[in-house]
Amino acid sequence: MKIFLDTANVAHIREAARWGVLDGVTTNPTLVAREKRPFHEAVREICGIVDGPVSAETVSLEAGAIVAEGRLLAKIHDRVVVKVPVMKEGLAATRALAAEGIKVNMTLVFSPTQVLLAAKAGAAYISPFVGRLDDAGHQGLEMIEQSLEILRNYDFAAEIIVASVRSTLHIAQAATLGAHVATVPFAVLEQAIRHPLTDVGIEKFLADARTIPPATA
Repeated sequence: MKIFLDTANVAHIREAARWGVLDGVTTNPTLVAREKRPFHEAVREICGIVDGPVSAETVSLEAGAIVAEGRLLAKIHDRVVVKVPVMKEGLAATRALAAEGIKVNMTLVFSPTQVLLAAKAGAAYISPFVGRLDDAGHQGLEMIEQSLEILRNYDFAAEIIVASVRSTLHIAQAATLGAHVATVPFAVLEQAIRHPLTDVGIEKFLADARTIPPATA
């Protein structure tokens, strides 16, 4: 499973890339607004750090405007994937962008039927929000399982991005189900590295190492 970072924080992206486990980045207007910098400028810098796809979201609501906005985003860097919400106009725009060879990540996905329609429209990536589904009393990971089965049944080329990840359990369950990608906040990715028994083991090894007699000449 590929690991994307869900952020626009360049320092966090550089650090995750340094660990050697980062495959891409997803952003949205909210994440970029937190960084208080121009949107295109932030996306361009992120593309220079990450050796993988970088999702940049459109904010238009009409198909023609989404396509125009998507074209501008795609010109920033060849790693840019245009992020489009699932809606009637978004589906039409996705079909048009895909026909031009521009990859689309359909976002704000909450049902298997939305997954099916996004795949039929030509989306390269589809992002179900598991954490928000859990918050609403649904089983977010159950929808991931259904989504993967839909793609397999009809041999769609789209990849499922497990989004709105809230815990390391979400990451483990997504990987167990065979999800293509999980996009995670930096704090959750840090948590995925750590385990109390690992920390105890390291401390024990270091303590024992200090008792080893020095080499004699």
